Amino acid sequence: MPEKGSTQMALLNFALYAAIATLTFYLLIVGKALILPFVVAIVFWYMIATLARLYGRAGTWGMRMPSWLATVFAVLTFVALLSGFIDLTRDNISQVVAVAPIYQANLENLAERLVTLTGYHIPTLDQVMEQVDLGAMAGTLASSLTAFAGNVGIILVYVIFLLFEQKGFAAKLDAIVTDPARRERVRSTLRRINGDVRTYIWVKTVLSVATGSISYAVMRLVGLDFAEFWAVVIFLLNFIPTIGSILGIVFPTLLALVQFPDDLTPFLVVLVCLGATQVITGNVVEPRMMGRSLNLSPLVIILSLAVWGSIWGVIGMFLSVPITVIAMIVMAQFQVTRPLAIMLSSDGIVSGDPERREIA
Repeated sequence: MPEKGSTQMALLNFALYAAIATLTFYLLIVGKALILPFVVAIVFWYMIATLARLYGRAGTWGMRMPSWLATVFAVLTFVALLSGFIDLTRDNISQVVAVAPIYQANLENLAERLVTLTGYHIPTLDQVMEQVDLGAMAGTLASSLTAFAGNVGIILVYVIFLLFEQKGFAAKLDAIVTDPARRERVRSTLRRINGDVRTYIWVKTVLSVATGSISYAVMRLVGLDFAEFWAVVIFLLNFIPTIGSILGIVFPTLLALVQFPDDLTPFLVVLVCLGATQVITGNVVEPRMMGRSLNLSPLVIILSLAVWGSIWGVIGMFLSVPITVIAMIVMAQFQVTRPLAIMLSSDGIVSGDPERREIA
């Protein structure tokens, strides 16, 4: 009887967790317009807080900068970078829309030359080329950017309120956890979570900047159009493991092929140099710097991209891996959820000692 009762309890718990997960995903889909800007605001707030921490440590003229002043500098820096990104993207997309017919003609001529060179006749070539409308693709991207820019205002409002609220987090924690020993364990666990997440964001940002800068130098060297824009795109795509790195190579390479249809040298230079940069940073430098913070299973990465992409679109794809990484980092700190973190990992190894990570 006890075994039967325990089995029923396990099934009941499983059904309860499944119902909670289903309800959560339903709310994420239905409440996309409300939840997504807030999630993006949390990401922005965390970046600003990390940057303010860096400014506070660096100080000014050898003096330690006050926290409020460091926060002001961090907010101004972040707003300036975000404004520059939006302006750069908007200007380059408008230019892409203007030259799209030229690229379209070059692409069609290149496809016809390829058919002639290989000797293979493709009856549906014209139909395929009709489906590849670069102007329409650029227009869709511009519409997506406009929609994102429209939400920037409400996102920044959320960020401002989060910055005001962060001062009261410690006091609220002290009010919730009254036992001193338990409070210290909670604080220690939160510090470890915060440290691992900050390490992931910092290392990923630094490597993305390095990858985008090297790619920009290569594209400028060969005279590729919109090198600044593609460098920013590569920087953003680098936050999506595997697929983002592949897209960061494919897009500029195809542009080089279309822009220089009579010369394969720019195409080969962009392909080899960008590919080598992505391979070295992604497979050599990043694992050494990241440690166990990004020890996700490749299957989990693909599934997270599919799930969050279907829920929140392109922005969901950018947020999918950071959300999954943060979830794995948090779950690794607690004995109850640690098995889930191990399932998400690629080799069963996650950061932390299970006996020390649990909050009793």
